[in-house]
Amino acid sequence: MFDTGLNILSYLSQGLGTTISIFLTATAISFVIAFVAGLSRLSGNILIRGFTAFYVEIFRGTSLIVQLFWLYYAVPMLFDINLGSNWWVGVIAVALNYGAYMSEVVRTSVVSVDKGQTEAGIALNLSRFQRMREIILPQALRLMLPEFGNYSIQILKGTALVSLIGLTDLLYYGDIYRSTNLSEGPLAYLMVLVMYFIIALPLIWLSKKGEKIAKKGVAS
Repeated sequence: MFDTGLNILSYLSQGLGTTISIFLTATAISFVIAFVAGLSRLSGNILIRGFTAFYVEIFRGTSLIVQLFWLYYAVPMLFDINLGSNWWVGVIAVALNYGAYMSEVVRTSVVSVDKGQTEAGIALNLSRFQRMREIILPQALRLMLPEFGNYSIQILKGTALVSLIGLTDLLYYGDIYRSTNLSEGPLAYLMVLVMYFIIALPLIWLSKKGEKIAKKGVAS
């Protein structure tokens, strides 16, 4: 049993690098998208607000699986656009999906900052950009931290879907192992589950840390 477990672990580890690389890259890109889209929703330009709202609602209102298939199969055929390897398609799909959700965290956090802070910035003759950078965002970030931590965990779990477009991640190797070793399939899936949980542990810790920081900010 122990030797079997080691063999499965060795086999699954081939997909570990793909899972982690997709998670890290998609998370970084989704954070950028979240801030750009979230702040664009607050723009005074109706076209920017409208375009951003369209993007956010489309990606929040449709399944990540559908988005993966659309970007991988439909976009190249319909628009003759090459998004690169299936690795990049997976990263882009996951980042766009969770970036849309996280943009609402940015928007609501900024809006929830006390209006008196904005009025104080105006009284100090600060521009809108200066008020956002020096007064509003530092306070809003405290409110974003817990949600960002939770969404990071969601992104990690969402990366499991990239195996559907042929990416050789943890779940992909778990499926391959199960198909060739039927009797050991349950153990392989159990180990996939455990490996995802181990990767998620630092994210869970960071999420709880973010909650404490947010509570201190509210208390102060």
